Amino acid sequence: MWRGHSCPVAQAYHRAGPARAPKAGLHHSSTSPSGHPCCSSPPSHRRDPDPKLHLPHFWGNRTCQDFAQWVAKDEAGLLSRRSLESLEWPVREGRLPFCCGPLAESVESPMAAKPQPDAPNAKSPGSSASSGAAPQGQWGRAWEVDWFSLASVVFLLLFAPFIVYYFIMACDQYRCSLAAPVLDLAAGRTRLADIWAKTPSVTKKAAQLYTLWVTFQVFLYLALPDFCHKFLPGYVGGVQEGAVTPAGAINKYQINGLQAWLITHLLWFANSHFLSLFSPTVVFDNWIPLLWCANVLGYAVSTFAMVKGYFFPTSVKDCKFTGNFFYNYMMGIEFNPRIGKWFDFKLFFNGRPGIVAWTLINLSFAAKQRELHGQVTNAMVLVNVLQAIYVLDFFWHEAWYLKTMDICHDHFGWYLGWGDCVWLPYLYTLQGLYLVYHPVRLSTPHAAGVLLLGLLGYYIFRMANHQKDLFRRTDGRCLIWGRKPRVIECSYTSADGQRHHSKLLVSGFWGMARHLNYTGDLMGSLAYCLACGGGHLLPYFYIIYMTILLVHRCLRDEHRCASKYGSDWARYTAAVPHRLLPGLF
Repeated sequence: MWRGHSCPVAQAYHRAGPARAPKAGLHHSSTSPSGHPCCSSPPSHRRDPDPKLHLPHFWGNRTCQDFAQWVAKDEAGLLSRRSLESLEWPVREGRLPFCCGPLAESVESPMAAKPQPDAPNAKSPGSSASSGAAPQGQWGRAWEVDWFSLASVVFLLLFAPFIVYYFIMACDQYRCSLAAPVLDLAAGRTRLADIWAKTPSVTKKAAQLYTLWVTFQVFLYLALPDFCHKFLPGYVGGVQEGAVTPAGAINKYQINGLQAWLITHLLWFANSHFLSLFSPTVVFDNWIPLLWCANVLGYAVSTFAMVKGYFFPTSVKDCKFTGNFFYNYMMGIEFNPRIGKWFDFKLFFNGRPGIVAWTLINLSFAAKQRELHGQVTNAMVLVNVLQAIYVLDFFWHEAWYLKTMDICHDHFGWYLGWGDCVWLPYLYTLQGLYLVYHPVRLSTPHAAGVLLLGLLGYYIFRMANHQKDLFRRTDGRCLIWGRKPRVIECSYTSADGQRHHSKLLVSGFWGMARHLNYTGDLMGSLAYCLACGGGHLLPYFYIIYMTILLVHRCLRDEHRCASKYGSDWARYTAAVPHRLLPGLF
């Protein structure tokens, strides 16, 4: 323990006193999105001679002097109450964190010594847990940034835009060959300047088209309350509540994505067959100029979200800072940035404009294939149909999406802002783009096999998620494959020392593998790629990327669950030994 008031934090704390300490309700218990109950008790504002403070986790890389200066500024009236409260100090009695290690004589607990990034409060597959509160620092993205995470962030910031450009340029200039540009450059047959000179720049038409598209999607999102739930049996739309945020807030969302998708596509077909206001090939014809427009929006919204997180966040209690600019920019500061009551950045950009556009982009590619080659091949039809099923499934279950990792775990930064504007619409549609340049026509057995694989993958993906949902909603009082589900009773301890009980499902698809929903997703992804034949690597980028993404997510989920359930998780993995492929992995 550090004694007296030698530490500037202790001095600042005593100067600030109870009058300027955060409100007592700031850290009351709340339920985490995952249902992992951990509590943070309200701070105690006693002026005892030997206070024990637990600094906010995002000050882990800052000095005690910084904190003292912040309090001094507040005393001078230079900070608003809102700014001071965003510090989230002191949240509970404990040891001085490692950032002030030289000023502390001892640190007893590793948890107090160093906050745990990305702690385990995600539910295990098919678990139903009692509700509770997430401890500060145990939800969402990391508070601290290790060198590997920082290197990964910088790499993606630098090279992800180049990867997208390279793929699209390869199709435009080299008929989708990924090796040809490199070989030409190595042999001296071309220069980077030559490739860049052949790349179409942004045009007035593309800028107008993209602005109209985004504006129209914002209008559908904000101005038209959902009516589909009133006549579609089983569909959940309209105003729905999201999961409880780490700060205890419950956001409301206007679920109308299916309606927006239907209206958009009805207008598209009306134009294609009756109105003829624009060519159905308009997306393909402006594909690269639209890429520059999408990048402008992606960087603009990401930058705005970061500035907003620093200066006028929607909820200061749901913000995270690491002290590292690049990590904050990429992974986001605000948990749920909003403008007004209903415009939620995360829901809008995750679902619109990228996913609504996905099927329109494929339709434009099909129209271009017909224009160039006089027909739409069965491979193009398969890609359009299988990916449309995935998109429609997303919007049909948009209310369920509010409880997924994207909404409940991720903050909104460049990763989501730029990724949803650029990465998703440009790299998830590579199969359709490839088929414009290479009109593959599959044999009947090949086409039937691709269709069967895609539908089987979708069935596994959907039914596995349905079983998990049903098990959670009924607390295990349901039937899985006609039988009472087998469960593993488990328990865990929350931050306040309380013991909680939960159940892990080991029946149905969740008895075959711990993440069989991911397996179904990968089967569908492979089907899209196999529809393109075996002539080039480019259309197979999607399955490579999805495999890396989902295997990493699988391992990350299991790390959290192992930390949460301890020996009970070991019993679960013994009962269900494989992650993705029964009998193999």
